[in-house]
Amino acid sequence: METNLKLVDVVVEMLDARIPRASSNPMLIKMIGNKPKVIALNKTDMADKEKTALWLENLKAKSFAVVQVDCAKGKGVKQLIGAIQKAAEPVTAKWLKRGVHNRPIRVMIVGVPNVGKSTLINRLVGRRTAMTQDKPGVTRGPQWITIAKGLELLDTPGVLWPKFEDQEVGLFLALTGAIREEIFDKSIVTELLIKKLQKEYPQVLSSKYGADIEQEDAINTVYEKIAKARGCLKAGGIADVDKVVNMVLRDFKSGKLGAFTLDKPPDKK
Repeated sequence: METNLKLVDVVVEMLDARIPRASSNPMLIKMIGNKPKVIALNKTDMADKEKTALWLENLKAKSFAVVQVDCAKGKGVKQLIGAIQKAAEPVTAKWLKRGVHNRPIRVMIVGVPNVGKSTLINRLVGRRTAMTQDKPGVTRGPQWITIAKGLELLDTPGVLWPKFEDQEVGLFLALTGAIREEIFDKSIVTELLIKKLQKEYPQVLSSKYGADIEQEDAINTVYEKIAKARGCLKAGGIADVDKVVNMVLRDFKSGKLGAFTLDKPPDKK
């Protein structure tokens, strides 16, 4: 990524609207230096609208150009192109002073795995150019792609930084699909999600699974209530916890559980 950054004029960092803080690469800020940056806030349809508004306010206060996008539906793509072109104006002016005309703006899209980069590129290009799949690690190597007039885009694989200083960040990335399920404990991650929902969205689990779940219920009680309500039972009427864990995790990732924001918006100063 550091090598490729030298080749581009503008960096687009894609963030997951459900976890704007956790999906932002802390190493990226150091690497891009003063290079123009645009934030594409994706999956806003799966996030809490009120919290998204607060996150947008916070990001814009940091002087970032921010565009809401829904790559799956193509919303915000034209606005993103406009933001890229505006961010590149100082670079374009510099080339014009040197007598260089018609040089394309070179852009790189970066983001954690499974944040929607390939889907965005397909929308920008207008055809299925980049491989997409709902799991991390599909894009394997750098790809140069010509998109809108005067724009060249460098696609790169989704990248995670080597170490999560905050354990919650790692758990949020696991919940949203940035980390492969094979390498984390799904029961721990699902327990975090359920506790979060009980605290901030207390009616969701009850209404979704038809179970009378209380805000103060222990995790095992929650599993038992969902298992009984949805028929996830082993012989003897014992709750099949693994089945419940997989169901809740799948429903959250797909958006069937509802629209939530896990990252708490920063307090206003």
